[in-house]
Amino acid sequence: MSQPISIAIADSSTVFRYGLKSILASKKQYDVVAEIQTGENLEVWLKKNDPDLIVIDCLASGFSIDTVLACSRLRPGIKLLAITSSHSGQSIVNALRAGITSYVKKDCSMDEVLEAIEETSQGGTFFCGQILGAIKAASIDVSDLQLADVNCDPILLTAREIEVLTHISEGKTNTQIAELLFLSGHTVNTHRKNIMQKLGVNNTASMVMYAVKSGFVSPNRFLFTNS
Repeated sequence: MSQPISIAIADSSTVFRYGLKSILASKKQYDVVAEIQTGENLEVWLKKNDPDLIVIDCLASGFSIDTVLACSRLRPGIKLLAITSSHSGQSIVNALRAGITSYVKKDCSMDEVLEAIEETSQGGTFFCGQILGAIKAASIDVSDLQLADVNCDPILLTAREIEVLTHISEGKTNTQIAELLFLSGHTVNTHRKNIMQKLGVNNTASMVMYAVKSGFVSPNRFLFTNS
């Protein structure tokens, strides 16, 4: 049996740390090994500990971009998932350049946060639609970061987004997709919005066309829907 993924939660909010830890406690694949309230304490802790993933609010009181830089310096290659309230394009890009791996907002659904944790812990990256939109709206050159999600060349969809896109292309409604994937309707709708954001489209037909061209579904199977 494989070892659980060790996670440190670094956030100034006791409520957020406790809430996320409680949710992750029900997931056997994760082990929350530390709750840390300040960037300074995180740096001290990292000198003696090497978690698989750090979930961090790098914009919270007591934390900064320097905290992210310190994490990357102390533990090169460490996976860092930022979950913040603020999402200005420049602050996001600064965090990514400092070493943040994935980035979502605190008002994302818990399903989306859990997916971000899963993707990041497995070596992938994850950006919610709001984060992608903020980066694009800021018109900042991020070519140095080689972010496929932001540059869309190639477009990088998560495994869950591909599942949702496939079901959409087969004519299923949000409600049907939610039942099939054991998700809430709100989460499915969030995935739909994120897919549109990444593809740069604004309707279902364009999503279906992409799915067919990418080989996710056969052109003989899909149905155009008004959902």
